[in-house]
Amino acid sequence: MKAVAAIGRHRYFKPLAICRKMSEPAQTALDNRHADAELDLRGVICPYNFVKTKLKLETMQAGEILAVILDEGDPIRNVPRSVSDDGHTVLAQESLTGAYRVTIRKRAAA
Repeated sequence: MKAVAAIGRHRYFKPLAICRKMSEPAQTALDNRHADAELDLRGVICPYNFVKTKLKLETMQAGEILAVILDEGDPIRNVPRSVSDDGHTVLAQESLTGAYRVTIRKRAAA
């Protein structure tokens, strides 16, 4: 959505984010688009998809965002739950064609 400002006879557009502070969901959506790393685990069976996700998260800094592409079925049911159990935050689960993109924020160092 864009805001329109009129100056004299000229109109220009500026993003609403500039006009006002972003809401929490809008900021989360922005974060989801800018993952620090991405893993494509389509075709990887359980539990290897979780193991690979966990190993990748271990190499990342606290607060960084990992996007993981998973198959439908067991992977999309198990991996988000398992990373949540490990203390990470699942920001979003986006449906793709035949797969899902799960966005995860690494937990703060303990």
